[in-house]
Formats: sequence, structure tokens, C-alpha cells
Amino acid sequence: MTSTPLHHSLDYVELVVTDLGTAKSFFADAFGWAFKDYGPGYAGILSPRGDGSEVGGLMLAEEPRPAGGPLVLLYSDDLDTTRDAITAAGGAILQEPYAFPGGRRLHFSDPSGNELGVWSVS
Repeated sequence: MTSTPLHHSLDYVELVVTDLGTAKSFFADAFGWAFKDYGPGYAGILSPRGDGSEVGGLMLAEEPRPAGGPLVLLYSDDLDTTRDAITAAGGAILQEPYAFPGGRRLHFSDPSGNELGVWSVS
């Protein structure tokens, strides 16, 4: 069963990557993501709910989207462990964990140079 999209809700996040295999390995190793391949230039990001739905995709291109676009934020139950997984998988920490009114967060880049964030309540 796949989930039904909700009107006016954030539904899908697509990252432009320069090496699809490296991107899939990075996100699988750092965050445990799984993928559905749609050919040599695209992979859907499967929902962690295990219902077969997709929450986003990785699209192969010559270069990532230019800076200044929206910042995608992921959630972690353990920000420090996630930080270690990001670096072990080949990502770069752009901003070390810092406190903000909702908890703590960090920024990182994936192997294609996309900047994302991760936050935690503690």
C-alpha cells in the first residue's frame, strides 16, 4: 500500500547528484535509505515506513543545483552518531552541531556537493 499525498503538503524532495552510484551508497550508508531504480539516471528514495511509497529521488546531472535553493532538513534521534555516519560514508560536515531553539542541528554536504541539514531535539 502506498500513502495518499496530502493537499498542499511537502511531498517529495529531489536531489540532483553528479554520480548516482556514489550518492546511493552515501545515503544508504549514512542514513539507511533504500532506493527504487528507474534507469541509469534516476533512483526513487523509498519511504522508511516500508509501504513502497517514495519520499524523494536522486536525479543524475552534470552538476548539482546552484546554491541558494531550499535547505532540506533530516531528523535524527542521535545527532552525534548521525554526524559520524555522514563522515564515514564520505560526506563533509559544513557546520558542526549547534544549539537552536528546537534542539541541535548540523549542516553537511553529500558527495555531489548538495548541502543538507540534520536536526535533533537534544
